[in-house]
Amino acid sequence: QVQLVESGGAAVQAGASLRLSCVASGRALNWYTKAWFRQAPGKEREFVAAISWNGARTDIADSVKGRFTMSRDDAKETVYLQMNNLKPDDTAIYYCAAGGNYGTDVPGYTWWGQGTQVTVSS
Repeated sequence: QVQLVESGGAAVQAGASLRLSCVASGRALNWYTKAWFRQAPGKEREFVAAISWNGARTDIADSVKGRFTMSRDDAKETVYLQMNNLKPDDTAIYYCAAGGNYGTDVPGYTWWGQGTQVTVSS
């Protein structure tokens, strides 16, 4: 059984930084694309960042480009989302996902974590 477990969410003030982590277990997911999505109250889940299985390709949503970066450490079966200069609009539940196809669409990912809450106050 595959499990993705996110951590690192917190309540912070605007301008702060956070690093989210997502640990995979139950199956070797190192060969899969990993991604971060987020969902704010009353809004649809949206793409934040993705990284290919070998780390050669990454994509970042325009709304967070220049502030967020994604990385992976396959030895630890962990992916990270470094978030700098956080803004109130970044407030959401952040989800880690894994799948066989590289992309920015929710249906393209097979496995999902339970999410971690990030709250940014002004």
